[in-house]
Amino acid sequence: MTLLDKDGVRLAVDGATATVTLAVPARRNAQSPAMWRALVEVERVLPGEVRVVVLRGEGPSFSAGLDRQAFTPEGFDGEPSFVDMARGSDEELDAVIEEYQRAFTWWRRPDLITVAAVQGHAIGAGFQLALACDLRVCAQDAQFAMRETSLGLVPDLTGTHPLVRLVGYGRALEICATGRSVDAEEAQQIGLANVVVPGEELGAAVGDLTAALLAPPRNAVIETKALLQGAVERSPEEQYEAERAAQGRRLRDLMGLGD
Repeated sequence: MTLLDKDGVRLAVDGATATVTLAVPARRNAQSPAMWRALVEVERVLPGEVRVVVLRGEGPSFSAGLDRQAFTPEGFDGEPSFVDMARGSDEELDAVIEEYQRAFTWWRRPDLITVAAVQGHAIGAGFQLALACDLRVCAQDAQFAMRETSLGLVPDLTGTHPLVRLVGYGRALEICATGRSVDAEEAQQIGLANVVVPGEELGAAVGDLTAALLAPPRNAVIETKALLQGAVERSPEEQYEAERAAQGRRLRDLMGLGD
């Protein structure tokens, strides 16, 4: 069932699985503020029974990054151009970027497992959108690159935090500062990709992973994701305490004694 189809974003739901498709293949799924607003709308219309969200790109590329129209003096129709943003106050500039970031943050909700199915290019904003997801299943032709520094900019669509957590500070700095490509084999070696398969097997691999993610009871997965998300920031003792509290909730729920 298709619940949304606008501004290059399509949302289809099948039971507990939702598929979000970047659907501008002629432009290699280049991103725009309108697309980002559509991605925010996806969260608003997502049914409560959805447990797994798959993010994919239509055509040969996952997403080639920010649409080049953004770099023209006029920018996108009806949107602040880079010139307008630079001329605004600190508060105005911060508000614009914060609005754009919302398209990249909801994928980390504890009640969902999000999976990026990546083929071809995942560059800049495309790389950061893949990083917004919990897991990445990649075709062998996948190429990740963070090209913002070559444009005199920085990655600002929430990708720096998960990148450092996945690959470490030193490697993250090298990838971002040089803007080089990371192929699928290296992505798997350094922890960016969970699975790498031939391109023709990408859909089946995502389907198998989705089925495995849906097999355990939902609340057990939600509690586990929340535990793992907070593990880096907590001290060992705080993590032990969080584990005890989560297990207590699970035991009471299983025994029918929950709230």
